[in-house]
Amino acid sequence: MRVIVTGGAGFIGSHVVDRLLAEGCEVAAFDNLDPFYSPARKRANLADALRNDRFTLIEADLRDVATLDSSFQSINPEVVVHLAARAGVRPSIERPALYADVNLTGTINVLEAVRKLSVVPKFILASSSSVYGDRLQTPFRESDPVDRPLSPYAATKRACELMAYTYHELYGIPTTTLRFFTAYGPRNRPDLAMFKFADLIDRGLPVPMFGDGTSMRDYTFIGDVVAGVRLAIDRRPGYEIYNIGNHSPVELRRLIELIGRELDKTPIVDRLPDQPGDVKRTFADVSKARAELGFEPVVSIEEGVARFINWFQKYRYL
Repeated sequence: MRVIVTGGAGFIGSHVVDRLLAEGCEVAAFDNLDPFYSPARKRANLADALRNDRFTLIEADLRDVATLDSSFQSINPEVVVHLAARAGVRPSIERPALYADVNLTGTINVLEAVRKLSVVPKFILASSSSVYGDRLQTPFRESDPVDRPLSPYAATKRACELMAYTYHELYGIPTTTLRFFTAYGPRNRPDLAMFKFADLIDRGLPVPMFGDGTSMRDYTFIGDVVAGVRLAIDRRPGYEIYNIGNHSPVELRRLIELIGRELDKTPIVDRLPDQPGDVKRTFADVSKARAELGFEPVVSIEEGVARFINWFQKYRYL
C-alpha cells in the first residue's frame, strides 16, 4: 500500500509512519519541518524511517501547490493521511490569519491534489476535539453541534471538516475524519502540557496551573491514536466522522500529580486565571468508533504517563 502522510515528521505523524512501514507499506512524509518547534526534533522522530528504503521525506509546505501536486502525481498514493496543521489554541489567538492559511488553505490544496489523481485514494483527515467548544453535556458525540468554536484553531479544524465533506460530495473522495482528543506520549511536542509540565517539575520550577485544577482532558495515548488511524484506513468507502479518545477524562491537577510521581519529585504549582480559548473539559464518546471501526483505547493514563516519562528522561534535549 502506498501512503502519503502530511505532517509525517510530527508527533502523531511520525508514529503513523513507523506503524505503516512496520506493515510493509511504501510511505512518503510530506512535511516542511516548520520551526514552530525544533526541526532537529522532527528529524529525530523519523530516525528509523529514514533508514528504510520504503520511506521518502518530501520537505515542502502545503501551500507550495506545484510541489504538492507533483509529489502526489509521482507517488500516486492509495491512501492520504492528512495530519499537517498549525497546532495550538493559544498561538492561534495571536495569529489567526496564519492558522487559516496553513490549516484551511493547506487542506484545500491537499484535497485538490487528491482530486487530480487518476485513481482517487482514501483520505483520512485529522480533526480535533476542540471543534466541540465548551460543552457542558458529556461525553462528546459526533452528532453534537459543533458551531461554537472558542479559538481560531478550533474554527479552522471545523472548516477543514466541512471542506473535506464538500470534496467527498463533489468528487467522491472516500473520507474519514478523526477527531483526536489530547494525544500524548513519546515524541510529544515540547509546547504541549505533558512535556512542559515534566520539564518544569524535573527542574524544580513552578508549574502554571490555569484555573483551579479541575479542568479535564481526555488524554489519549499515542499508540491508541495510531490504532485509530490504522483502523480508519481500512474503513469502507464513504464519509464518516469518528472520535478517537480514551473515554476517561483526567483533571489537570491529577495529571500534574502523576507526572511528579513518575519523576519522583513534588510539583510546585503556580495557580493562574483561566486562559481565553480553553475549554473546561473534553470527553470522547467512542461508541461509534468502537462499533464501526473496532477501535478500543487500551492505555490508561497511569501507564501512558509512565511511558512518556521514560521517553522524556532519555530524549528531552533533542
